Amino acid sequence: MQQTVIIADDAQFMRVMLKDILEDLGFTVIAEAADGHQAVQRYVEHRPDLILIDITMPGLDGVAACREIVMRDPDARVVMVSALGQKDAVLEAVRAGAVDFVIKPFEPERVEETLRKLLAGSALAH
Repeated sequence: MQQTVIIADDAQFMRVMLKDILEDLGFTVIAEAADGHQAVQRYVEHRPDLILIDITMPGLDGVAACREIVMRDPDARVVMVSALGQKDAVLEAVRAGAVDFVIKPFEPERVEETLRKLLAGSALAH
């Protein structure tokens, strides 16, 4: 069974890049979001296996969106997407319930390693 993913990033080219990587790895991208409010809405609508959320977005930022998603679904697997140098924001996201993070620019191997590790761990936990 293919794992489902939502991508939330305000930059369309980043969503396209990440979608290409994820689909090449065999994931199904079931929705995209351009801001934190959309990310929460899409998560509630689709309940994906994973959601990748950019930390820096207009309106509701990624950390706040993560907090909102985890409040609605404590089992949510939220992976933060951050640029180099956003260490404090990543730590805040982890405290908000994020389970891991990936760094831009994306290295497909790192994205795959992170997501496979999360999904393998969750399969054991359930």
